[in-house]
Formats: sequence, C-alpha cells, structure tokens
Amino acid sequence: MRLRFWIGLIAAIVVGVGAVFGSVLVYNHDEDEFHSRQQEEAARAAKQAQSMGALSVGELAAAASFIKADRNLTKHEWAIVGRSLVKEEVLHAAAFIDVVRNDERAKYEREHFPIIEKNAEGELVKAKRRPVYYPLTYRASEKEKLSAVALGFDVGSDPTRAPYLRRAANDGKATSTPVIRLLVGGEGINVYRAIYRDGAPIKTAAERRRALIGFAGGSFLLKSLAAAAVTSLPNDVTTQFDVAHETVIGPNGELEDSATASFQIADHTWLLVVRDPNRPDGSLPILFGAAGLALAAVLGSLIWVWSREERMRELRREADEDSLSGLRTRRRFEQEVRAAMARSRRDGSTGALLMLDLDRFKNVNDSYGHPAGDRLIEEVAQVLRRRTRAGDILGRLGGDEFAVALPTCRPDEANVVAEAIVGAIREHKPVDEEVDSVTVSVGVAVFGIDPLMSYATLVSEADTAMYAAKDAGGDGFRVFHPAELRVTAPGKG
Repeated sequence: MRLRFWIGLIAAIVVGVGAVFGSVLVYNHDEDEFHSRQQEEAARAAKQAQSMGALSVGELAAAASFIKADRNLTKHEWAIVGRSLVKEEVLHAAAFIDVVRNDERAKYEREHFPIIEKNAEGELVKAKRRPVYYPLTYRASEKEKLSAVALGFDVGSDPTRAPYLRRAANDGKATSTPVIRLLVGGEGINVYRAIYRDGAPIKTAAERRRALIGFAGGSFLLKSLAAAAVTSLPNDVTTQFDVAHETVIGPNGELEDSATASFQIADHTWLLVVRDPNRPDGSLPILFGAAGLALAAVLGSLIWVWSREERMRELRREADEDSLSGLRTRRRFEQEVRAAMARSRRDGSTGALLMLDLDRFKNVNDSYGHPAGDRLIEEVAQVLRRRTRAGDILGRLGGDEFAVALPTCRPDEANVVAEAIVGAIREHKPVDEEVDSVTVSVGVAVFGIDPLMSYATLVSEADTAMYAAKDAGGDGFRVFHPAELRVTAPGKG
C-alpha cells in the first residue's frame, strides 16, 4: 500500500513537473516566435518605406538628368516632369531650384518673379543682396492650387535648408534635411539633388560648385512616409519613426518590448520601432500547469501536436513555392500540369507548355555577382506574372529556367503568349542600372491533341523547341513540330 502510494505520488509529481516544464517551454517558444514575427514586421515595414523613398529619390535623379540635358527648362516642361514625380505615393511635392548670381538677378526677375526671403517676423520680403541666390523657380504638388506657393523663395536664405542645399551641391549626391516645416503642407523632409552643367568637370567639390545650375527638390510628408510603411503591418500595431534619437512620428517615449529596423532616405537613416500588442499570454500555460497534472500533460501534448502541424504546413508551402521567385517549384509545377493534362483529356480541350531559358544569364552572375543575378530572377518572375492569366501555371525549374503552362489554350493563343513574354523580357530594364538587359528563348509544346501524351513527352517536346530557339540566336520562341523533329533527328538527316 505504502509502496503503491509513493509510486503514485512520484508519478503524479513527475507528471506535474513535466506539465509545468512543458508549459514553460511552450511559453518560451511562443515568446521567441512572437519576437521573431515582430522583428519581421519591423523589417518588412522598413523595407516598404525605404523602397518607396528610394523610388522617389531615384525619380529625382532622373529628373535631374533630364534638366541637365535640356538646360533651357520651360515651365511647361517642368510641369510634365514635376507631375510625374508627385504621382509617387510618398513624394508630396517636387521643385526646380534655380541658381541665380547677383549680376543675373534683374534678368531672372523680369523673366520669372522677384526673389524673396523671410524676414525676422516670418514675412516674405524682397531678398537681400548676396553673391548668389537659390530661388524656387518651378514646383509641382499633389494639389494643383498649391503649385504657386513660395515661388521665388530664396532657399539659400533659409538657415534650416541652406546647409543641406550646399551639401548637395558639394557632394553631388541626394541630400536630405532633418524633419522641418515644409513650404507646402505639414511636417516632413526635403531632398535635394544637384544639377550640373552638361559636360562640365565635376570631380572635385570646387568644380561641382562652378558647374552648378540648379537643384531638383522633393518634399516628403511624414504622414505619407508613415503610411507607406504601415500598409504592410496589422492595424493594431504601434509604430514610431525616430531620426537622430528623436521621435518624429508616433507616440513619445520608449515602446517596451518592441522591435526596430532601420531604413534610409537619401543620406539620412531612420529607425522604425514596432510594437505588436498580440504577444502570447503566459498565464494560460501556467494556469493549466497548476490546475491539474493530467490537464497540464494533455495541454502540452496538444500544443506539441499543433506546433508540429504548423511546421508541417510551412514545410509543405516551402516545398511548393520557390523561395527566390515565389513561383511554383519543379515538383509542384509537375503536379499541376499533370492535372491540367488530365482535364484536357476529359473535356477535349487543348493547352500548351512553354519552357523558358534566359539567354546569357551566366554573364550577369559572372560580371555583377550572384546577388544581382538573384534580383534579376525575381524581376523576370514578376514579368511572367504580368504577362499571364490568373489560371495559368508558372514555375521556376531551377537556375534561370522557367516554365509556363497554359490550360485551355489554343495553339495560336500559345504563340501569342510566347511572343508577348519574349518581348516583355527583352524590353524589361533591370532595377540594377549597371546590369545589362537579358533576353529569353522559349519553346512551345501543345497538349490535349494526343490523349496518350505523357508529361515527360510534353516536357521533352517543349525543351526541344526551346533549344531550337536558343540555337537560332535566342530572343525568340519556337513551336515543337513532330515532322521537323524527325527531319533533324540524328541518323535521319
């Protein structure tokens, strides 16, 4: 009796300790998972904000190049350039800032408007005499009625903007101000991109100052920057934007148990702080552990099973989706194409398989490195998505080899799609400007005509046609024709 009691007590203690220990483990696992998810949310939001900011800063650089090539900029020409810039989600206004020296001031004011500055009371008055002025000559904003506000204002007279204007002129790089009151609407930052006289030497700061003809400027509203970042976050997440250890957007004070990620706009680095309130509740596993030995053990088992199922689903997703391009993996692609072939046999329809291989892709990896090649693979995948239907099957079979299956598609329609894909990839300009554009060779094979055709045969025919396109010089497509294959097969020529 006593022996059985102690055995039962020890067993109960062991089960109880195991239940509590399991609950602690579950809690720690949830905590780690929560922090990991919160960090991923912060990184994703920062990447979103940086992408939007970089896109607009890049557009400023493009505008600067246009103005550099066409020195006699007119108001109409700027209106076209400026409006295209402010179409971006975070760029609130764009401006052309002129460079006017004292002996050119009278001519400038006759052709445009007086050069003004702010006095001590904040009123706009005629600019004081100085060697050089930086008047805001043209601007475009989100609201057309605001486009004339502050025209003629000498940006070089403003102590909050002038140092960054001069830095942009000296460095030749996009330069950002700290958070300031914008000339048109709200708090934000200005980004300046210097424009130099076409063909002038600009190797040194002195040469760049002599060659300076103006600036392309952009205004970023803080609320627009924040909106660009938080679109990828759940609604209940709290965010802060910090610059130089100062909070400029979001609640003041330190957010406890938060995640951070940095991003850059021009030459300023921002810190995004994210706090997700949906953290795991530690009281539940502890309560179950204390409530009963058996209940704690059951709870631990259920949580373990649930975690295992979640992991299995994630593994299945990773097995079905290519991590780089987001397209289907070879295995998943084969499964879906086999299903499409079975449907075509049942309903008597036809479909097509397109095998794609990028031309001279190895040169990109060899010349610019594998990261550049990976980015180009992602861009090609995006091009394929834009050029196909929602019901089409897209896959990356490995390296620079892709495949597209077109269910319920006539042969002539498949040719049109193949030609469109070839043209779209040829015309695509890589995001990395130094990377050369690539072309693609496409092979087309039709299924559904022969009910006995196997998947292996279909792939072989599409591969054969693709290599025929590549042998013909690439940048094109070929359709598999059995008769032509017999003529060119070994031993039958």
